[in-house]
Amino acid sequence: MSADAAATVLSILLPVRNEGLNLTIMLKILKAVVDVPHEVLVVFDDERDASRLVVDRMAPEDSTIRAMHNQIGPGIPNALRAGVERARGKYVLVFAADEVGPVLAIDDMIALMDDGCDLVSCTRYAHGGRRLGGSVIGGVLSRLANRLFSSLSGCPLTDATTGIKMFRPELFERLQLQANPVGWAVAFEMAIKAQLSGLKLGEVPIVSIDRLYGGRSTFALGPWTAEYLRWFMWGLRRSRQRRRTARPAVAVRIPAATAMGGKTRM
Repeated sequence: MSADAAATVLSILLPVRNEGLNLTIMLKILKAVVDVPHEVLVVFDDERDASRLVVDRMAPEDSTIRAMHNQIGPGIPNALRAGVERARGKYVLVFAADEVGPVLAIDDMIALMDDGCDLVSCTRYAHGGRRLGGSVIGGVLSRLANRLFSSLSGCPLTDATTGIKMFRPELFERLQLQANPVGWAVAFEMAIKAQLSGLKLGEVPIVSIDRLYGGRSTFALGPWTAEYLRWFMWGLRRSRQRRRTARPAVAVRIPAATAMGGKTRM
């Protein structure tokens, strides 16, 4: 392993499908705001994906950017597996190319990881977090599902379904993720299994702005609802089998960009 690879603190995984302007802007923003030594892995399923053209154009001027062809299988779960296998960073951040708001949370997510968290999840539904834009139906279902799941299962995360998560790469295989390649259901599964495994969890609020610069969402009501419901029920059954008397603690850090400003609490 090279000295540069050994010094990499953060590997940012961007699963993409034909992203143009969104990816271009995201890569520029990440270069501007991420201060720690990092790499950005743009993971695509098809070598003909239009996103590859963006990486080919920008990578010669930015050595942190790498294009990665996912050959394991289609969908986000396989993109994550492929990305984690190639990641050099101490921490891995799963990110979405079409969401600008969460970049303000990266420093605080790293701070929680440095404080001992194993997995840090962002939240749109607590501590000042918000969700703007996107499907109205999807937004209502997401908020309701997260509230119900947290209440019924005892999960301390207020937004277990969000795809913006940071974790230690050595823990990835331990979770044995099995979600079907439907939307970001694998992120929900990851949160559930992290809690059941007794990992130390953290949470950082974000302002999520869905597809600020356009593009087409992959949201499909029927398939998404079915897959998320499958993990909702699985997590509920397992949580009840292992229910403790007290809800597990979660470390919360409020980004300095918010009015409350850069504080950590349990």
